[in-house]
Amino acid sequence: MNRKAETRKLFPWVYIFFFYVFLLSSRVQPSEAATKDSPKGHVKLQNQLLASSVVFPVSGNVYPLGYYYVLLNIGNPPKIFDLDIDTGSNLTWVQCDAPCKGCTKTRCSSSHVLCSGLDLPQRRPCLDPQDQCDYEIGYSDHASSLGALVTDEFPLRLENGSTTHPHLTFGCGCDQQSPGPHPAPPTAGMLGLGRGKVSISSQLSYLGITKNVIVQCLSHNGKGFLSIGDELVPSSGVTWAFLALKSTSKNYMTGPAELLFNDKTTSVKGINFIFDSGSSYTYFNAEAYQAILGHIRKDLKGKPLMETKEDKSLPVCWKDNKPLKSAYDVKKYFKTITLRFGSQKKGQLFQVPPESYLIITEEGSVCLGILNGSEIGLDNYNIIGDIFFQGIMVIYDNEKQRIGWIPSDCDKLPNVNHDHGGDSKEEAYPRGFGLIRWFFSGTDSYKNKKQQEKLRKKMTKISLIRWFDKMV
Repeated sequence: MNRKAETRKLFPWVYIFFFYVFLLSSRVQPSEAATKDSPKGHVKLQNQLLASSVVFPVSGNVYPLGYYYVLLNIGNPPKIFDLDIDTGSNLTWVQCDAPCKGCTKTRCSSSHVLCSGLDLPQRRPCLDPQDQCDYEIGYSDHASSLGALVTDEFPLRLENGSTTHPHLTFGCGCDQQSPGPHPAPPTAGMLGLGRGKVSISSQLSYLGITKNVIVQCLSHNGKGFLSIGDELVPSSGVTWAFLALKSTSKNYMTGPAELLFNDKTTSVKGINFIFDSGSSYTYFNAEAYQAILGHIRKDLKGKPLMETKEDKSLPVCWKDNKPLKSAYDVKKYFKTITLRFGSQKKGQLFQVPPESYLIITEEGSVCLGILNGSEIGLDNYNIIGDIFFQGIMVIYDNEKQRIGWIPSDCDKLPNVNHDHGGDSKEEAYPRGFGLIRWFFSGTDSYKNKKQQEKLRKKMTKISLIRWFDKMV
């Protein structure tokens, strides 16, 4: 047989084979044109089957830092930003120079769905459709951010192995203020994951990249993970409660619930709770706070713990004969707190063990991580903050308008093949947790060590019940 003639016959089939391989591989990557901003707002991905999830490692703690954060790539070439996770607000913003270099300004024309959706009382009127879309957002701890909406590239590596570079809208903050008694977190900005259209999760869902589902898991040891998409949602074992859709706010509110202590009623019923990862501690209204504090104090009678006013870390603290090192050292003296949503017989239980509502301070005292919200102007609002979220997976399901939770080992990152969701040619940092702060010594977030030292003082940061944040 003539081998050369046989080889020539094979050549056309080889070309056809590689042509089909090229077509298949191109379908895996979302079209860049499909993710860019358009005059009508956004263009959805053509292939809706690409919906996947993006997973980020989380670092931080309730005390002494007072916040949890993720690293997110923005821009081309990508730049890493450390962002405070906040399910209590919608707008993602970063500290940036004015004017923003390399990003596209969002115009204030009413045709732009996100700009027109900013229902902010402080937003300036749109006199010219070509003007930039300004924003001014404030938080209940009196911190604020002022700037303009911009659009830039967010390189993401998804769980299905594909990469995408959607152009998302966020705030370019040129003026940040924190006049309150506690210093603002030294992060580069805020990752808004509320229920509004401008939140990152809503934008990714609108583009067909991920489902509008947020999965958050915070550990007691400064680790955790955050996912946008539904691939990490367990198929069973999750306790679900429906969101209060009649609420005018875009917060994750559910209820009514009954407050239990040691599986027994406290007679506090019919209260609603807001799930807010931007709040370090949990806040009860005056009735619920006094009830739970009364039960704890009564239960501690005859125990070796003595209430102390010397430690100012939090309003209510106790000390032992010697400095404490862990909440597990005193867990036996405290009881489980339970929020029972729904009916008494078939209610959904949100159980909080002592290690998830107590902190151990630098002075070795144990303090109550539940605060009286009425004393700081929250009135009748009840907020579940990060301290209650430790050791459980919380699922914010905007697709089905519900919120779920399940005990989990949040120290372990799910089986992912990427580091921080970013798609860059080189790894920005080794995959894992406990990111070293001097790694960012060249950024504005960590200009000096004094700012870091301040974080080791009392930080009672709340990010919910915004004055301005009423985005739809």
